[in-house]
Amino acid sequence: MEGVVSCGSVSSIRALWETRIRRRKEEEDKRASRGVVTGRLAVGVWEDRAVLARLKQKLQTKEGRLILQIEQEEWKSLPRCLVQLSQVQEWQIHRTGLTKIPHFISSFQNLLVLDLSRNAISEIPHQIGKLTQLRELLLSYNRIQFVPEELSGCESLEKLELAMNRDLNDLPDQLRNLSRLQHLDLSMNDFSVLPDCIVALPALEWLDVGGNRLERLPEDIHRMDKLHTLWLQRNELEKLPENISRMKNLDTLVLSNNRLRDIPPLMEDMSNLRFVNFRDNPLTLDVSLLPKTPAEDEDVSLLPKTPAEDEDDREMFGREFMQMYIREARKRADQRGHVRIKQDDGTSSGLSGSEPGCCLDQSFINMNIKTELF
Repeated sequence: MEGVVSCGSVSSIRALWETRIRRRKEEEDKRASRGVVTGRLAVGVWEDRAVLARLKQKLQTKEGRLILQIEQEEWKSLPRCLVQLSQVQEWQIHRTGLTKIPHFISSFQNLLVLDLSRNAISEIPHQIGKLTQLRELLLSYNRIQFVPEELSGCESLEKLELAMNRDLNDLPDQLRNLSRLQHLDLSMNDFSVLPDCIVALPALEWLDVGGNRLERLPEDIHRMDKLHTLWLQRNELEKLPENISRMKNLDTLVLSNNRLRDIPPLMEDMSNLRFVNFRDNPLTLDVSLLPKTPAEDEDVSLLPKTPAEDEDDREMFGREFMQMYIREARKRADQRGHVRIKQDDGTSSGLSGSEPGCCLDQSFINMNIKTELF
């Protein structure tokens, strides 16, 4: 009997021991598993710290503004740890291969300037509309095809540059709410018409839509009454709206390399227009400026011209050309009217080439008309 009890006690002790061993092993496995996760987290934290330290080296202060400046380094994406530098007021990130603006951009409420030009960015996140203090958004030389309507939430925006995005051809109408926007660059894109929202921008002063496919300008272009500089070179414009003459503050107008056939006569009254360029257009009339007389150049020809004086010469050349073209067009229109009057008088007097004693025949009249017209 004692032997049996002894065997039972041994079995119980053995079972209890095995249970304890199994539990201890399970606990060790759990600790090991937690150790792997902890190790991974530790590695991730270490990597974030290393990246953050690298980014901090890119910080500099200019004129009291904290700037993150990265040039010609590979940063195809920006790490989440960057939000720890949310006090930064300006991003200057160029030629890094950056493919997207991070969604956490909305964390940078102190941002005044966002300059990500010359990268590979393909879209603007809607979170950008949360940057109510942003004054300048510079995204030229990227791959942007679409501008979100949320951008209109950047109520402090004064300067927007989207040049050389190639496939960009439209803007959301909500951008008309950018009441402080003064400078807009849409050059070298794919616009065929000027978006309505641009004409409605109340504070716009400088606009470049050169290098697009514009075929016409809006008839109400004069609504941009604060605009002083308008670049329209290298488009497909065939005519200008008459209302362009009502843009009283327009100072610079560049229209080179278009398909213009004529110049609106009312543009002669644009007294503030200091520089205009109609070069390389198939204008109907062949007008050349007369060279200055020796007396006009006598006192100044020997003096070297300053760059400012050269610029003034070019500006005056464009304006003088425009005025001479309009005067010549008006003169020829008057001549055509005069020829028609002479024709009418001849007809009413009963003169014709078939009547006896008439000194005018139809071939002479046609020759006379051609001479007066050309």
